[in-house]
Amino acid sequence: MALWVLRVVFVAVAAGLGVWIVKGSNAPIKLPVDDHPVAVLMAVLGIAVGVIGIDIAVRRKRLDTISAVYFGLIVGLLLSYAVYLATTPLPIDVSVREALHLVTGLVLCYLCISLLLQTRDDFRFIIPYVEFAREVKGLKPFVLDTSAIIDGRIADIIETRLFDSQLIIPRFVLAELQGVADSSDRLRRARGRRGLDILNRLRTMTGVDLSIYEREPQEIVDQPVDLKLILLAKHLNAKVITGDYNLNKVAQLHEVGVINLNDLANALKPVFLPGEALEVRVVKPGEEPGQGVGYLDDGTMVVIEAGREQVGKTIRITVTSVLQTSAGRMVFGRYDARAA
Repeated sequence: MALWVLRVVFVAVAAGLGVWIVKGSNAPIKLPVDDHPVAVLMAVLGIAVGVIGIDIAVRRKRLDTISAVYFGLIVGLLLSYAVYLATTPLPIDVSVREALHLVTGLVLCYLCISLLLQTRDDFRFIIPYVEFAREVKGLKPFVLDTSAIIDGRIADIIETRLFDSQLIIPRFVLAELQGVADSSDRLRRARGRRGLDILNRLRTMTGVDLSIYEREPQEIVDQPVDLKLILLAKHLNAKVITGDYNLNKVAQLHEVGVINLNDLANALKPVFLPGEALEVRVVKPGEEPGQGVGYLDDGTMVVIEAGREQVGKTIRITVTSVLQTSAGRMVFGRYDARAA
């Protein structure tokens, strides 16, 4: 409601400005308006309506972009004024000096705005003893890997509100994901498109701070994608969310925090102790003689001694041991036909 009040006031002020230009003898803009006063008034109102239309059309406005433009414009104007003061005493023709000031001001404003737009992701405005830094939601942001996005479980985890920090997707990860989605291989193409759907799902979640990191720091340029991801996480003081076992190990070598989706999923699986009994369906023979293989509802593999003859049946087994790795969890059990 407040925005519409502002827009109505803006149109009213624009109309008053148009009337002032048409009728005011001391108007700031001297135009030949006597012959076409209505056209001038409509032109001013058209400009006002056009500005409001652009404002309504651009719904998602980035505060960091607007701040970069404002600060860049202010710094550029201040530098232009400094150049004006420095060149005033010089014996230069007045028209040449004014043209020089205009060109210098235009160039400096552009360069300052361009610099801040390219560095807005790590923008800092510093004065002695005080630093106004870009505030990030949560303790540490999370950098998403391509494997974590394609995996799809990250969206379900975020929905549980387990993580409330900012999610960062580097531009090179998004480019890699788009390359997978455009692959000629049908399976890779389906995985890539699922990853893009997951990103859209994250973007539309309420309370999720999802950001695309556009800039590549100088130290990560020309590096492999996995190393880029690790170095960027170190640069941002962030953690990496991945499903890649090798990336997990390399990140640990670089002392970068990692959340492995497989480790997280395994930690949430039920714990079985030796001697416990459970029911499982034997779906195929095992590698060793007499072994059978089954799976629990959460995908955990169960290797069953003396279970080869029970393929296709649901049997009750006794747990003998559990093997836990980053690749998953395996349960070993024994089928006793006499106990059944």
